[in-house]
Amino acid sequence: MLQDITLKITDRNGQSHEVLAPTDMNLNIMEVIRMYELAEEGTIGICGGMAMCASCQCYILNDIELPRMNEDEDAMLSEAFNVKRNSRLGCQITISPNLDGLEIELAPED
Repeated sequence: MLQDITLKITDRNGQSHEVLAPTDMNLNIMEVIRMYELAEEGTIGICGGMAMCASCQCYILNDIELPRMNEDEDAMLSEAFNVKRNSRLGCQITISPNLDGLEIELAPED
């Protein structure tokens, strides 16, 4: 049975938001952030989720098993700013039941 999961997202102003994300719509983290308007319009998902801009870079804050990073995501993060060991592109992480409780922080815009 499909269900909504809870994500804890810290926006670029340091404010924490607990949001529900549906697991039955094939959304990714970047789309959830846009859906809840947790980043200013035009500052996230600029490439449309193609792993080509890193505007949806986020830091994974807890130990939830994520899908393996693909070559495109790895290449984009190797060129992005403000990258940390726990950086991922939100557009490359599809919402699924095993992400329930995931905590992320949006990377700075610049």
